Amino acid sequence: MRGKPKQDKYSKATSGRPSTGQSPTTRPREKGFEKSAKVKPSQVRPIQQADSFLDEMKNDIMAFFQINDDHSFTQEQVLDHFGTGDRRMKLIMHGLIGELTDEGTIVRQSDGSYRADANANLVEGVVDHVNSRFAFVIPNTASGVRGDRDDDIWVSTEDLAGAVDGDRVRVIRFTDSRNRGRRLEGKVANVIERGRTELVGRIEVWPTYGFVVPDSKKIYDDIFISKEKLGGAADGEKVIVRLTKYPDPDSHKQRFEGEVITVLGLAGQNNTEMHAILAEFGLPIHFPEDVEQEAEAIPTQILEKDLAKRRDMREVTTFTIDPVDAKDFDDALSVQILDNGNYEIGVHIADVTHYVLPGSKLEAEAYKRATSVYLVDRVVPMLPEKLSNGLCSLRPNEDKLTFSAVFELTPNAQLVNEWFGRTAIHSNRRFAYEEAQDILNNNSGDYLEELRLLNELAYKLRDERFKNGAINFETVEVRFRLDENGVPLTVYPKIRQDTNKLIEEFMLLANKRVAEFVHSLSKRNKNGEENTMVYRVHEGPAEDKLRSFSDFARKLGYKLNVDDEHLSSSMNRFMVSIEGKPEAGMLQQLAVRTMSKARYSTEDLGHFGLAFKRYSHFTSPIRRYPDMMAHRLLQHYLDKGKPVDREEYEEKCRHASERERMASEAERASIKYKQVEFMSRMAPDQVFEGVISGVTEFGIFVEITENSCEGLVRMQDLSDDYYEFDKDNYRIIGQRHKKMYTFGDPVVVKVKDTNLARRSMDFTLVSDKAGRATNLDFSKPSSRRRDDNQGSRSGSSRGGSSSRQKQGVAAKGENRRGGRGRR
Repeated sequence: MRGKPKQDKYSKATSGRPSTGQSPTTRPREKGFEKSAKVKPSQVRPIQQADSFLDEMKNDIMAFFQINDDHSFTQEQVLDHFGTGDRRMKLIMHGLIGELTDEGTIVRQSDGSYRADANANLVEGVVDHVNSRFAFVIPNTASGVRGDRDDDIWVSTEDLAGAVDGDRVRVIRFTDSRNRGRRLEGKVANVIERGRTELVGRIEVWPTYGFVVPDSKKIYDDIFISKEKLGGAADGEKVIVRLTKYPDPDSHKQRFEGEVITVLGLAGQNNTEMHAILAEFGLPIHFPEDVEQEAEAIPTQILEKDLAKRRDMREVTTFTIDPVDAKDFDDALSVQILDNGNYEIGVHIADVTHYVLPGSKLEAEAYKRATSVYLVDRVVPMLPEKLSNGLCSLRPNEDKLTFSAVFELTPNAQLVNEWFGRTAIHSNRRFAYEEAQDILNNNSGDYLEELRLLNELAYKLRDERFKNGAINFETVEVRFRLDENGVPLTVYPKIRQDTNKLIEEFMLLANKRVAEFVHSLSKRNKNGEENTMVYRVHEGPAEDKLRSFSDFARKLGYKLNVDDEHLSSSMNRFMVSIEGKPEAGMLQQLAVRTMSKARYSTEDLGHFGLAFKRYSHFTSPIRRYPDMMAHRLLQHYLDKGKPVDREEYEEKCRHASERERMASEAERASIKYKQVEFMSRMAPDQVFEGVISGVTEFGIFVEITENSCEGLVRMQDLSDDYYEFDKDNYRIIGQRHKKMYTFGDPVVVKVKDTNLARRSMDFTLVSDKAGRATNLDFSKPSSRRRDDNQGSRSGSSRGGSSSRQKQGVAAKGENRRGGRGRR
């Protein structure tokens, strides 16, 4: 069917060439569409950069057909739409339409008209609904890990076609949207799979219905609950809701309906909130009964047959060093001096796979969880307590079954020999980090000589790592002291001492050498086939991200030479230069973010941050499923097994990486919740010294120096001037007085408001040392002050766009992609 084109703004020049001026900021709502044809990656056409007038014109025509994909057009209608009257331009347009037809981007109909090929530019991805007004669709990648953010596709909320955060969707890319500095843009064609079937939130109960305010900051509408589906929930309780109705594909309003399936308890109580965080991120609270029963049935006694094929190391001096509050001890170190003057250091790891067998319920549950989760006040283990705190915990004065890496090191920490295999050990002592550190500091205490020897070797191993290019990232971790009800009494930074680094260094050595050993055994395979192994990989940073960070650091007075052949050396010099500075913590975090995320893979890609050619995770099978995989693979190759199926293990690696990401997000959410709870108990007039940790168009973020708690000073609360956001220079500037607030500036704040439900805080600025912009450094800011909080969930922002726009075919004369303008 033919029809009029949707709004396609062009100011027509006499030559017939469309204007490239900036477009308006709104566009009419376009009809959603449902196209379910499976698209192969090879069918997706690459986005073409406009290198010439003809390229740009061709992209314009293609975008016109894509945005009006539900209609067909004759060549005359296309010419009329573009206002083409010149004979030569008509010939050019005919030729370009022909090229697009030959390429398969548009299809010629039986009546001679043309329309877009629905499958020509469809991409699959996952919705990341970052703001009430728009989302990003993150395209699928082969590794399953988010690729370059420049490839993310910007989608207006009204173009999500009923998709919500976490959904897997097909999205149509607008072919020309990378031109002229825009983001890649598109609209959702259809939802492939819902990412969320349940949500967590606080319920408000009314006489005939209720609604749940979601905890997730990426769900912008409440969930309607009919009276008969309230599940006995009372007003103000935290609940888990099963979604029974999702947003209508033809509406930009995100309307949900659901039913209460679990009542967690009264909102604000510690246990309720921790359970709510676990549920919000899809993490388990309890083990299934059949899994617990299978664990309880495992014999606790070590039998002679269990020791038969093991190296007996029970007579060698062995101890564990762990946090003072640790309940599971999954690694131990043994020390003995050899007759040749070298040292034999054993790294002994709990032999989890001796107890957790393939095909068992324990195995299935461990794979499903993939990692233990560490919230502020609790651990949600990967394995039931019988294993994690009992059989597989290397407790003192008990015989234990272990999988070990035993190294012979010279006094200079040079590796001269190594052995890997199953062992039996007997731990002589359990140390807390602080206890072992006191022995070293005071030169007195149990196993002083062994601790001193291990510490000296660890220093030499660490020096060698940094000499080989390892990067010294030392980010601050916060800890809490809680009362018996889980209320935070103090917040303090975790201090890493020599004993922490000692254990870390020997774990790194074991992880590295296991990966190298498995790879070295590949040489015995026929045709040189490489052994499949689970690696912990960390790829180098993208050059553009690194340059952006370097430019940012330079504006704050620091030098990071990204052109240095040895980037790690330059990065380490940068870390030394910021040490002790107020902005050091934020700069370290930003530096880490320029790096790729470490993940699990069967690909042998190395570890950039550690400067290891190969690296695995072998040392924590109690709490990480990839370590269990590494144990099984290592034993398989020790038994002269052939390379296993790579794709099977790659899928397991993708799953483990995703579960690790979700666990990290839950851990951060629990920390943020406790920080907000802690600050909510402060006296209203108490002031805090802080540092500006972020600058946005809606305010400045401030991190309090003493406890790392972060809050927002909103733009509308800066009443002394009218401030504008200078995006390029990470600052806001007052229009009248040219007063500047810049990333890293010291300020004094007090708490204005805390919101436990959103895990957020608002601060009021008390005093500052803000500078003033000069004529030399004041360039026109990139955006004006906004008094509405971008992404706020209050007021109308929860509903997305404030007014429903007219649907249907757009009139001639508007921007071809609906006038979103530059982003």
